[in-house]
Amino acid sequence: MATSRESSVPYEIPDDGAAPVRAGIPEHGRVPRYYWLKARLVPLLEGLGEGGALPTERELAERYSVSRETVRQALRELLLEGRLRRSGRGTVVAGPKLEQPLALASYTEGVRRQGRVPGRTLIGLSRHPAPAGLAADLGVAAGEPMWHLERVLFADDERVGLESTYLAVERAPALDREFEPDSSFYAYLRERLGVRFGEATERLETVLATPREALLVGTPPGLPMLLIHRVSRDGDGVPLERVRVLYRGDRFSFTVHLDG
Repeated sequence: MATSRESSVPYEIPDDGAAPVRAGIPEHGRVPRYYWLKARLVPLLEGLGEGGALPTERELAERYSVSRETVRQALRELLLEGRLRRSGRGTVVAGPKLEQPLALASYTEGVRRQGRVPGRTLIGLSRHPAPAGLAADLGVAAGEPMWHLERVLFADDERVGLESTYLAVERAPALDREFEPDSSFYAYLRERLGVRFGEATERLETVLATPREALLVGTPPGLPMLLIHRVSRDGDGVPLERVRVLYRGDRFSFTVHLDG
């Protein structure tokens, strides 16, 4: 039989099995005050809906009889989880995270499938001698010329990531003249250069953004980021590109299809 303390803890088995049981609160119910508040704010956010403005810190503190510092800590976690976002001087309910497949497909295609408008802003397109490690990944000799293409990624008008692409100049000699930086790089390779994509190797890890990366993506330096390293090959198995993509951890999740 549940005690009165336990009965005050939200206890719903999530419909899809993706959320923690009891909203992550242990059966004994002894949790930090901020986490207790956070669990109670979730239904409020669901009721407000995407874009709904959150009450002020003072109003929340009075409503739930907690300190404003407790409110701030609960809101910080909800911001890091991507449930909230800043809008001007206020805080609003964020939309669902973007799902990006771990597959050899372009960012543009993945975002469009979810009804969002993809975009990119060019940070730089430059030519450099390939250092030994990158040269090996690109299948060229060290010192051979390579392109470095760096762009900020957008979904609708929101900055969501930072992409660095490294490509041997011999694979796309006129990249600086022919390629539109706000368009899909993979579409350019397929449609303009006739590249057939083969396989890719990807590695995913969590990192903190550097001060420069945080400034470009428009996030606090302490926000966890999802970092993907990819080496792609064409249909003949020849190395094509090396990509480093930094995604906002509060705006992205990744999916992969597994065959039995």
